[in-house]
Amino acid sequence: MITLYGIRNCDTVMKARAWLDQAGVAHRFHDFKTDGLPPALLGAWVQELGWEALLNRAGTTFRKLPEAERADLTEARAVKLMLAQPSMVKRPVLDLGARRMLGFKPELYAAALGPT
Repeated sequence: MITLYGIRNCDTVMKARAWLDQAGVAHRFHDFKTDGLPPALLGAWVQELGWEALLNRAGTTFRKLPEAERADLTEARAVKLMLAQPSMVKRPVLDLGARRMLGFKPELYAAALGPT
């Protein structure tokens, strides 16, 4: 089963969910806010996708951090921040089973899942 990870009220997640529904792609939605973000899952994503790609530096939650917390990030510090505030994870994360896709671009979803 394909799983889409994100936050229910995120515009990009809503677009991805609508695309999956329109394409008739069966999937499960996992909301970080209500379902949580298991450390082992985030750790696996970091290994596969890299912490730099996963950390949403453009988001409000990250930008509101004090400069001292944003400066000189390491993998360990970034993971700690994302676990404490899952809103800092770039969204959505589409789990296809064999691999994960980060963000939403209709053309990439179509290539991975077939035409709409």
